[in-house]
Amino acid sequence: MTSALDQTVRYLAEAAAEKKAQDLLALDVHQLTSFTDAFLLATGTSDRHVRSVVDAMLEVSKEMGRSPLGVEGYDEGRWVLIDLNEVVVHVFQEEVREYYDLERLWGDAPPIELNQPPEQIFERETVR
Repeated sequence: MTSALDQTVRYLAEAAAEKKAQDLLALDVHQLTSFTDAFLLATGTSDRHVRSVVDAMLEVSKEMGRSPLGVEGYDEGRWVLIDLNEVVVHVFQEEVREYYDLERLWGDAPPIELNQPPEQIFERETVR
């Protein structure tokens, strides 16, 4: 995976972490599928929390000059998908994430390291 894509994933993860998203997981799927290079998964505690996390991630993508190809599920706030072409973001409520279990479905995908403290991942100015 390219460093620019890795940086984009981490930047989006930072935005989610700032909104207290839980269980952040990024997967490098570029060798497993042709429609995207990475998945970013996050969990919110309620429909309002999921939408708050999604709003923060959409703001970050806007700051990076990236418009989503689509956003699905926002009104219900149970599972919101943001398609940014190279990165597909999934923000779930916990029971929905457990039910669909994307971690198992894409279990062959290597994880992308996100274990650094969000403020140390990178400076936002480097992305713009």
